[in-house]
Order: sequence, then structure tokens, then C-alpha cells
Amino acid sequence: MASYNKVLLMGNLTKDPELRYTPQGTAVVNLRLAVNRKYRTKEQELKEEVCFITAVVWNKQAETCNQYLHKGSSVFVEGRLQSRSWEDNTGAKRSVIEVRAERVQFMGAPGQSKASSQPAQVHAEALVDDASSESSWLSEGLDETQGSEEQSN
Repeated sequence: MASYNKVLLMGNLTKDPELRYTPQGTAVVNLRLAVNRKYRTKEQELKEEVCFITAVVWNKQAETCNQYLHKGSSVFVEGRLQSRSWEDNTGAKRSVIEVRAERVQFMGAPGQSKASSQPAQVHAEALVDDASSESSWLSEGLDETQGSEEQSN
């Protein structure tokens, strides 16, 4: 019997990744993806459906995803389907099918991390302040130069 289990998804995160560690110290993060599908009905009406999927990322890749991804980030996930079952607190059997990510590719612009987005904005504001103080310093210097030229004439 032949079998093949491969999943390719491209979508946007619906919430920030939350990094956690197993008791053995292995990093794991869940990426909650929204994957859109646009299609036309028989009446040529444009419709869109959204599928919400959880991708589970492990080890160093999980830590990297937690560092650079945030809600709204576009990602391409390559992995396989995995099912798991457990009993909840009430004793009811629960099960879920999720994607076990083997590779996660960040699709957004480089440098758009949750760690670097705020300092970059602060830095840009600081540059604006520096530029305005520099221009005032230059205008003061020009005023002094013009004043000394007028005095020498």
C-alpha cells in the first residue's frame, strides 16, 4: 500500500506565536494560520473561504519563529499531517489533526520582526529630532556668519 503525507500551506498568522518548552527542554511553538481560498460560484459570484490550521514547529526553528514572527506575518509552511488524541479534564476524548512543520519560510519583508519593529520606529523618530536640531544649529551658524559679514562691511 502506497502512502504519502506532505502539506504545503501559505497564509497569515492569526495570533503571535507562543514559545514553550517540553519537560526535556525541547522548544515548541504553535503557529495558527489563516489560509484563504477564492473561487467563483456557478453564478460567477466571487466567494472567499478561510481555513484555520495549526502548524506545530519544534526545536531551534520554533525559537526562530517566536523571535521573528507576529500576528499578521505571512509564512510558507512545509510539513506533514499529524493526529493526536488525549483526554481532557472532564474525561472526554479529544483529538486534533495539525501540521507538523518541517520547514517554515518567512514571506514578509526582511527586518520586520516583533523584536526590531519598535526600536526601528524609535530610531527613525530620533533621526527626525536630530535633523531638526541640526538644521537649527546650522541656521544659528548662518545667522552668526551673516552678522559678522555685515559688521565687516
